[in-house]
Amino acid sequence: MKHVEIVTTAILLTWVAVVILLERRFPYRKGLPFFREGFWTDLVLYTLVQSYALKIIIFDYIILPLDRHFEFSKLHFVTGWPVWVQVLFFVITHDFYIYWFHRFQHHSPLFWRTHEAHHSGKQVDWLAGSRSHALEILINQTIEFAPIILLGADPVVVPIKALIDAVWGIYIHANIDVKSGRLQYFINGPEMHLWHHADHQEVFHANFSTKFAFWDWIFGTAYLPGHKPLKWGLYYDFPKDYFLQHVFSVKRFDEQQLLRYPLFRRYYNLRPALWRRLRTAITRKKPAETPVASQLPA
Repeated sequence: MKHVEIVTTAILLTWVAVVILLERRFPYRKGLPFFREGFWTDLVLYTLVQSYALKIIIFDYIILPLDRHFEFSKLHFVTGWPVWVQVLFFVITHDFYIYWFHRFQHHSPLFWRTHEAHHSGKQVDWLAGSRSHALEILINQTIEFAPIILLGADPVVVPIKALIDAVWGIYIHANIDVKSGRLQYFINGPEMHLWHHADHQEVFHANFSTKFAFWDWIFGTAYLPGHKPLKWGLYYDFPKDYFLQHVFSVKRFDEQQLLRYPLFRRYYNLRPALWRRLRTAITRKKPAETPVASQLPA
């Protein structure tokens, strides 16, 4: 099992490198900076910290106790299936669920608050998909992975399914100018999903699919015009701070107005100040030790 996790991690990192190169070579939106606004929030707090914490909560404190208490895994519903069939079964069924839950979030004022953070970025790229409210991840990944374990699937299905999710999530948000042709009727990609993140009224209730685009085409929510969006993100102001983004889902407030308070202003500027110091330390010229320091990125 450990070697499977090592392999899937290596594949994921390789995929990230490939997508980043493709974004530089074939950009959907030209001029998008690599270190765009919110990059470090998405990478550190959403991708690393939140994902790690929620993984522990979901598997150790929700799924495992359920498995022990109700002994659902003794059903062994999928145990005898080949691993590839198990993976395909859970990929398709979960993607069907995600389509409808995603669509519900866009129609429900209450559940929209668990999803709006995902749409808040005005610069969408390979990392943008990681920005999702903790409650949204808690719901979706519990519903995603609980059946895999409780129905007696092979343990390797979990890391394989997680890899497929990550690879596909990176791809559909990537700033790559893809022309899929007829394949876009079946496999979802940046063509449709980047429109889903656009700040255009006509697409707010469209393009809900994640992996398989045919859900949108079958249920009448597909939108794929012959031009690109003009802008992305939300039409209203949204907090830039990770913790404030979660607070905002419960209580609306004006982030800029809070800057009037010295204590909040100190907190708000803490991480940017630390990052600036780190960049200064990295890029500081040290001729005796780092003769090519001037070539380091600013």
